[in-house]
Order: sequence, then structure tokens, then C-alpha cells
Amino acid sequence: MEANVYAIATMDTKGEELVFVASCLRDSGVNVIMIDVGTLGPPTFRPDISMQGLIGESNLASSGDRGLAIAQMSQALRDFLITEHMAGKVSGVIGLGGSGGTSLITAAMRCLPIGMPKLMVSTMASGNTAPYVDCSDITMMYSVVDIAGLNGVLVKILGNAANAMAGMVSHATRPVDLKPTLGMTMFGVTTPCVTAVRQAMEKKGYECLVFHATGTGGRAMEQLVESGLIQGVLDITTTEVADEVVGGVLACGPHRFEKLLASRVPLVLSVGALDMVNFGGLETVPEKFRNRNLHVHNAQVTLMRTNVEENRRFAEWIAERLNRSVSPLVVMIPEKGISGLDAFGQPFYDPVADQALFDELELRIHQNSGRRIVRLPYHVNDPEFAEALVTEFQKLCQVEIPQENGRSR
Repeated sequence: MEANVYAIATMDTKGEELVFVASCLRDSGVNVIMIDVGTLGPPTFRPDISMQGLIGESNLASSGDRGLAIAQMSQALRDFLITEHMAGKVSGVIGLGGSGGTSLITAAMRCLPIGMPKLMVSTMASGNTAPYVDCSDITMMYSVVDIAGLNGVLVKILGNAANAMAGMVSHATRPVDLKPTLGMTMFGVTTPCVTAVRQAMEKKGYECLVFHATGTGGRAMEQLVESGLIQGVLDITTTEVADEVVGGVLACGPHRFEKLLASRVPLVLSVGALDMVNFGGLETVPEKFRNRNLHVHNAQVTLMRTNVEENRRFAEWIAERLNRSVSPLVVMIPEKGISGLDAFGQPFYDPVADQALFDELELRIHQNSGRRIVRLPYHVNDPEFAEALVTEFQKLCQVEIPQENGRSR
């Protein structure tokens, strides 16, 4: 089946520009389908797929609520592109937009797999692009001038964008001998553990991708899992949950673990660095936390030691998600400390708070043959704990995972 580049814009305001991009792509021998996601009025040029074709029987919100209309259109576009991708029809996506169009189109792009070409020409691409790119591999190209009529500058930029997309979809990536790939999460305070695990797994023939547990790091790892580019996970440093629950700056978001569980890859988790919540410089710590046990990591990062009640909440948050699992997983607990700062003589050493976390996990996680907790008398950075993580992961790799139809893989 022939795959297409989907060229997308609000064709009520950017129809001429999208037609130009489509013509450049076709000149390069690329099959193009133009999609109109305009919400303000009829398109200035005829699209291949109209706004009505995306929305179907539904009606967009009234013109007085443009934000809601954009959200509806974005959802419709996401659903359409996912369906087309599953049918093998998408080779790449290119979009044009201002602030509203960029938000609308990139939200749909982010639902496509890592590695599929995605290029967004945007008036917003010279500023903070994190809300648009997030953890995906979207390429952002600054339009320099507004996308408001073809002119000498915009023609060159749009032509470059079209040629870049044509190159990406026309030239296959050179094949290489791929090793099975593992994802791991790490913080500075769990580096000895993760390094030992990584080195051990590399000796066993795995390629290991380490993600800094900064909120985006965990989401990026899960995006690669969902895209099929990671075949197993050792989620050793789940500290992002602490920021999510308490309100730190490195929060994981409400959907952490969901893609890992849905993917059914071998999964070993631990509680690395759940003894801390991250804030910016000392002056940014919220007033309600000023009297807590704070540790200034550097001028830009202040850490707060988590307490008994917070640790119980972390355990509840994690357990609520893990209890949905339908494939085997193991939660590994290092009873002598969960970070480099949580060791005897270190500023975050608090066995009582740790015990609350461990006990609450055992209380709330529904253990069975496929969902186990392993408690060990080691510190997270002890070599013995790293060895145990590797051993438990290897055991999971030997387990057949049941499928919905009763078969296993």
C-alpha cells in the first residue's frame, strides 16, 4: 500500500501556503494528501480531506469558543492519523501554523511513533517549543515571517521544509544490526546502581538507553517503548512521582507507567530517589515547605526530603497504576536507603519515612504470580542490589506473557 505525506494546515487562512508545500513535495515524487483543520471558515483552496471529513457527524463548538473548537479538531486529527498509521498509510506529516495551528497539529503529531518524520513550520518555533514537541521527535522550523501569503522569504522557507520532508520519506535509514534495547531511569543519586546495571546488561548483549528522571525523561522513555524501540525497562529511579504528587518541578504527569504496562515489555521497577522532591533555587521553594529538610544541590536545584505521609501517598499513586498490569512485573525495594542522600550519615537518611513507603507499597499492591514485590537488605547503590535487579529482569524475560486471545508471546 502506498504511503503518503499528510500536509496539514488551517486552510481557511493558510490554504495558499499549504498548496505550495504540496506542490513542492509532488515535484520531488512524493504522494501528498492535504488536510484542512481550519475552524474559522471555508478553505481558500480545496483540500483532499476537509474539516467535515475529519469531524464527521459532530459539530465544532461555536465560533465564540475557538479554544474548544481547536481542541475538538485536534482530537479528530489525532484519531484520523492514528487510524491511517495503523493501516500503513502514513510515511510522514508536515504542518504549517501560527500559535493555534501549531498547538492543534503538533498534538496530533505526538501520537505518531518516534522515527516517523514530523515537521512543523511555525511562527512559534523560535521560542519555547516544549509544549509542542514534548517528548516526541517533531522537527520545528521557524517561519521567520508570518504564514500569511506567499512572499520571497516564505517561499524559500516552505520550499526547504518540503524538500526536507521529501528527503526524510524518500531515503530509508541505513539498516544496522540492532541489539535488544532496554530503557533505564537514573538520577545523580542513583548513578552507581544504574551504571552497574547498565554495564551488566551491555555485557549480556543489550543496548541500554538511560533517561534522566526529570519528568520529560520518564515520558520520553515511555514514548520509545510505545513506538517499539525499547523492548524492556528497568525503571529504577521513579522519583518523578514524588514531584507529581507533592508539586515539584520534575513531575512525571498523570499518565506515568501507563504506556509501560500497555506495552507488556519486561518491567522491573524500584523506588530510587523517592526520598526527594525537586524545586528550583532555594528562593523558589514554596513557603509551606521552607521549614522542611532542604538540601541545596546547586544554585538552580533545591531538594526537599519527603516525609512519612508523602511517602504513603507515593505508594498509593504507584500501586493504583501497577495494579492494572496484565503482564509480569517486579517491584524491587532496597531497605537500607533509596538514594545517595538517603544513607547513614547523609542529610536525607530517614529509615522511618522509607519504611512507610515500603510498607504502604506492600499493603496496596495486589501481589500475585505476575506482580511481585522483592525487599532486600541493601542500599539502592550497593552492588548487590544492582545484581538483584539484573537477576529479576532476566527472570521476567523468561516468562511467557498472556495475550487477550489466550495465546502467549
